[in-house]
Amino acid sequence: MPSEVTEGKIARFSRSLTRLEEAPSYAKSRYQTDVFQEANRLLETDEGLEFLYQYAQRFDEAGVFQDGPWEDPSKLQPPLVAGSLQAKGLPYVIEMLSDLRMLAIAEGKGSHPKVSQEMAMDFLNEVMALNLDILFPNASEASRIEEKENTIETQRLFQFISQYLSSSALSETLIYEIERLTAQRPITVKRTVSMIKMAKEMLRSETSEEQRSTLEGYVASIEGPSELSHTYQLPNEYRKQLMGLSTEELRRESELLGLSMRKTGLCSPHHSVLARFLSRKSPHLLPVLLQLTGKGKANLEEHGELIHQLIKVALFPSTCQSVYGLALLLERGVLSASPVMPGLRRMIELDIRPEVRSALFNTVGEGEGLTANSILLAGVISVLGQPLGVGQGLNPTCQAARGISLWAQHAPGYLLEIIPRAARDGDIDMVFEGVQIHSKDLQGGLAPDLHPELDPVSLVLVPHLDRIYSEMMSRVALRGEDGHRWVNPAFYGNWVQKGFSTVIEPITGSVTDYPGFVRLFYATHHPEYNDEYELIYPNPVGIFITNVHGKMLGFHAVSIQRIAKSPDGEYRVYFYNPNNDGSQNWGQGIESTVMGKGELPGESSLPFEEFTSRLYAFHYNPYEQGDAYAVEAEHISIVKSLAIDSWGHEYTWLSK
Repeated sequence: MPSEVTEGKIARFSRSLTRLEEAPSYAKSRYQTDVFQEANRLLETDEGLEFLYQYAQRFDEAGVFQDGPWEDPSKLQPPLVAGSLQAKGLPYVIEMLSDLRMLAIAEGKGSHPKVSQEMAMDFLNEVMALNLDILFPNASEASRIEEKENTIETQRLFQFISQYLSSSALSETLIYEIERLTAQRPITVKRTVSMIKMAKEMLRSETSEEQRSTLEGYVASIEGPSELSHTYQLPNEYRKQLMGLSTEELRRESELLGLSMRKTGLCSPHHSVLARFLSRKSPHLLPVLLQLTGKGKANLEEHGELIHQLIKVALFPSTCQSVYGLALLLERGVLSASPVMPGLRRMIELDIRPEVRSALFNTVGEGEGLTANSILLAGVISVLGQPLGVGQGLNPTCQAARGISLWAQHAPGYLLEIIPRAARDGDIDMVFEGVQIHSKDLQGGLAPDLHPELDPVSLVLVPHLDRIYSEMMSRVALRGEDGHRWVNPAFYGNWVQKGFSTVIEPITGSVTDYPGFVRLFYATHHPEYNDEYELIYPNPVGIFITNVHGKMLGFHAVSIQRIAKSPDGEYRVYFYNPNNDGSQNWGQGIESTVMGKGELPGESSLPFEEFTSRLYAFHYNPYEQGDAYAVEAEHISIVKSLAIDSWGHEYTWLSK
């Protein structure tokens, strides 16, 4: 039922539409403005689209689009829809009404002499396929930097239309998007889950047998991968059924859930229920559920008491995704590091600050009965198991996310030291050039108003890390050199090499000796020129972010994980991208991939030359430097051309 306020808006819109209908053709323009204004007021409400849609079949006959660009729907072009929706003023409102008109035609509720029901459906399917990033908003740098007008309203429209649409083409696109996201194994899976729920709706309509099977697999991965879990959706009912299973049936159930989890990186609430049940009743079957290798089984056996404690405290239906994190934590052998076990135990009884508790509770639904400690511990398990799954979300905090990922990989003890300090004390301190910096004494940072769609560990740490990093950068701002030279080793730790090179001359802001910059990167990173020295630790580097047209948007922090040949024999840079959407189009045919080119879960990759063309700063070990002079001029020329014709337009080049 609409609220009284909405009912008033519906009545005013209805009157304005009726007046427009009754107006003679030559006077339509006098009444169109009232319709647009009243429609805009309805679009500001959650239920407004539904009510406008009920009137959509009358729009053409009433003259809503008369004498305007939207008058003839047969001439409308799907690629232009998003631009109109993200414009200011009338174009946005008219596009909204036009799309609802198309939906009415597609659904057979309205008609138009130039557009058939099939044509309208094809139009909307193409609009959806072209705008999956709006339907399912991602966390890329481009989307964050280029945030458009009417973003929420546009998402609301696309989600509304998508309820009525389903086609083989859209299903195929959706399947690819889900595959691409699951391949990256993010810790925060809200976007992936929303896409799978969309896929579930598509199962009701025409899809190919192969598409249906794939979509059903993804739906099952979050709703119940086995017949038993599918039949008993509610966690308490599923738990009761587990009690009646024989040992062999329990083994089979564990195997089905474990295989699904390993295949997709996704968990259903049933995973946590089964993990808790096995931990108490049949601990010998935990390796089956977690699908552990020999190494994982050995770690589980060695640290069994702690694992059972972690399961009891941290794994619940609302934190079910951490079952996957626990499996990978055991595979990584993290518990063998001496500080990790006491660090994890400390989380269980940690006295968490009220504001931190509140932020943690907001990550789960109401009435779940969890403690803040349970939520935080579940997050810690995921971060230690999936270091490359840490994401910055919709925040400009790539430096902080990169730090959490690096420490989870190579300094878990340090990470487990600073998490309690932030959660309990509201403070983290770091030493920079002999001076101690406390986060509690600092203001601002790049994200003073943190977007909350983050994993629990990031929610706790990022505000502190963000302020400290910004403070360090401000202290070196007047040195006449890129401050990352000093800040990165101090912030991340001694894993960061002291050698440093940047493409931008800080004082003039111009590009100097670009060929020398490229040669040095090849000589310190490319296996054919650096005497085959391999990276020991991730290397934090800075890249230029460009959009699909190659236009520069800003800077971004990533970490090079390794450089190796892909399965097809091409040298590629495999890197960690904190925005958790590493498959992106940076223009000029440069599209980073997350699967199919030898990537490990959580890695993105690009051919060496293409990655170098977007590089602006990197660290290196001066004692492990190969022969820069040996780098072929052809490589330099290709990289330079890609750079000049993209981000290079924004800079003065002193040496071309």
